[in-house]
Amino acid sequence: MSEFRVKSITKLHAEFRVPGDKSMSHRAAMLAGLSNGTCRITNFLPSEDCLNTLKAMQALGARVEVLEELEGYGPISMKIEGRSMKLDAPTAPIDCGNSGTGMRLLAGLLAPQPFTTELFGDASLSSRPMGRITKPLEQMGAQIETLGEKPGCAPLRIHGKSLTPITYDMPVASAQVKSAILLAGLFTPGKTTVIQPAETRDHTERMLESFGVRTVREGNAISIDGGQTPESCDFIVPGDISSAAFWLVAAAAIPGSKLMIKDVGLNPTRTAILAVLVRMGARILDVEHQTEGEPIGNLELHGADLHGTTLLPEEIPNLIDEIPVIAVAAALAQGTTTIRNARELRVKETDRIATVVENLRRMGAEVTEFEDGLEIQGGKPLTGAELDSFGDHRIAMAFAIAGLFASGETVIRNTDCVNTSYPGFARHLDAILHERTSPADFELKTLTHA
Repeated sequence: MSEFRVKSITKLHAEFRVPGDKSMSHRAAMLAGLSNGTCRITNFLPSEDCLNTLKAMQALGARVEVLEELEGYGPISMKIEGRSMKLDAPTAPIDCGNSGTGMRLLAGLLAPQPFTTELFGDASLSSRPMGRITKPLEQMGAQIETLGEKPGCAPLRIHGKSLTPITYDMPVASAQVKSAILLAGLFTPGKTTVIQPAETRDHTERMLESFGVRTVREGNAISIDGGQTPESCDFIVPGDISSAAFWLVAAAAIPGSKLMIKDVGLNPTRTAILAVLVRMGARILDVEHQTEGEPIGNLELHGADLHGTTLLPEEIPNLIDEIPVIAVAAALAQGTTTIRNARELRVKETDRIATVVENLRRMGAEVTEFEDGLEIQGGKPLTGAELDSFGDHRIAMAFAIAGLFASGETVIRNTDCVNTSYPGFARHLDAILHERTSPADFELKTLTHA
């Protein structure tokens, strides 16, 4: 079993890239596999989650030619020959691993197919609720069995059939639910509409546009007309701002630090982490150099003495992946940070409210737990501790960052899970710990293909 051993640092001056965006890598594999020709995908994230989605599209008939691999992980550049919306029935159940994004989006894609498919995942994924997608898909006419030990959970057996369009008013803001319905609507004659209660990540809409598929947005309602076929294209996956968030927090909490992250995604539905860190006292400059489709640019952050803040209700849907590391920033800041309206954290890879609270308290932080969030009284010195990741990649990485500010040594157990989203994180952490922060030292192979 792998582990991180972390000691405190006093400075952070670095310039580097983070791996490709996880959310966009999933969608690029799916849309390329549905397209009417050959697509070249560059800077694909070779994480376990995204590789499972890529394998799923291969099982459905898409052909993949690997152009470049990251040794020990998988492809980062490839050609995908699409199926022009005509998928093959898989010969075996499809393994989604740990990926809720993969399973939920694939469910939408598979519900209108003329065959039966079974989707399964690991124990963590099999405990996560799937009713949020099965309900709207069943309203469209889908037939989906949830076969898990817990009601409404995976495995999913999807009996594909012709669907009818609906207008679905989502009870909870979720990019995964929105995307599953839009993908199902792509195969459904007529206009399918999703109404979101708050703005969510819009990667699916932007990437559909990149692949020549038209969607229409009116306020918080997004519509798609069925029968469109994605046009083959080349797509460069930006660096993942959710991965960058760990280093942004580390640099933000060290006065005088300077961090440059290059070629990172700056989609406005993903950059709430920047607004939070600015409110806490960091100074951030972002410069876009690609503005069409998915905006990409460079981030320059200067650290400062941080102070507490309150996360706004409308920010939560687009901060949900960053909250564990924001909680670490809160522990390092002076004053109180309040995080509410985040009940969704209870049904992630772990109960992230409970796991964040437990690990912060083990390090000496003062934390109050609520059903829908937590409150942190910052400024109390952190102490190194032995911590568990609970098999959750974002918990493992967030507390590796906490260890950079704790007295003594912090040990995080069970860290293989970081490969779910950030292959190479351990090497980058080691470079920070040993102050290998010049571009020549820090441009590891993992990061040179953005």
